[in-house]
Amino acid sequence: MSPVPRALDRRSLLKLAGGAVTAGALLGTSGCGLLGGSQGDSGGNDLVEKQNLRVGALPINDLAPLHLAVKNGYFKEAGLNVEIVNASDGSAALASTIGGDYDITYSSYVPFFAAQASGTAPLRIVADCASAAQNTTVIMTSPKTDVRKPQDLAGRKIAISGPNTITELLVKATLDAHGVDWRGVELSPVPFMNMPAALDQGRVDAAIVTEPFLTMAARNGAIPVVDTATGPLEDLPLTGYGATAKFVDEHPKTVAAFQKVMDRAVTEAQDRSKIEPLLPEFAKIDPQTASIITLLKFNSRADATRLQRVPRLMKQFGFINTDINVEEMIVTPKA
Repeated sequence: MSPVPRALDRRSLLKLAGGAVTAGALLGTSGCGLLGGSQGDSGGNDLVEKQNLRVGALPINDLAPLHLAVKNGYFKEAGLNVEIVNASDGSAALASTIGGDYDITYSSYVPFFAAQASGTAPLRIVADCASAAQNTTVIMTSPKTDVRKPQDLAGRKIAISGPNTITELLVKATLDAHGVDWRGVELSPVPFMNMPAALDQGRVDAAIVTEPFLTMAARNGAIPVVDTATGPLEDLPLTGYGATAKFVDEHPKTVAAFQKVMDRAVTEAQDRSKIEPLLPEFAKIDPQTASIITLLKFNSRADATRLQRVPRLMKQFGFINTDINVEEMIVTPKA
């Protein structure tokens, strides 16, 4: 096993993973694990330098195009065998990618840009994944509270998925856009799946809820306060696929093949009927819920102008303290 690069010491990797992930979780599911480097190149073929790819993921709706591509054999047609490996969260998946356990990973953009800004690792954005769409990520409350509009959230306790996450950024930016002092609210980490119950039981005053948990919360009687995908956050890029600069430099044909497949899958995923049947299998939601949830806007091509909005917001709200040139991080697809 190859050694971890000097910049990637144990402390920085655990910090990247949010500090809440145990060392055991960071070791992943594959033996060598995060702190031991990669498992060795699995060999290439006439089309790509590396045939077998481990792609870090989460069991959520955003990844419908990726699962569609695997199920329909699009990666195999491109010379790739893709294994989708679920991580505990996007930060843990990215940490495992930096450590060499995954080749490409899905994550929200916040951990990508945080790692890049801190110098934890030089990263590259291989493909875009999803951007904000109305009624997909909403700050909700219980009818038992007196919270009804954004201004009522001042000084309240709001559930987010975790510190230094896209949900924290969305809450702060949304409150700021509505003239609410975000510094005065209490942000409480709650897993998405537990947010509907946390609202119903009064453990928090509000929660930023995404699908399918948004639909589940609404079934429990939760009511919307403000849609985060409006105003200055409309169509904000949320998630993407990334890899280390080293992997990209050493496997250009592999990365290009992955990009072409995702272009194809995202185009097909615009037809909801193509992906809705897959949701119960990988997102673990019942068919009825799958039929009514609102989906994010799926993308594949990373656009520097759009993506630059994310680190700009991160700097504004104290996630990073340096500017990032997103254009330098994007791997431009070959024609």
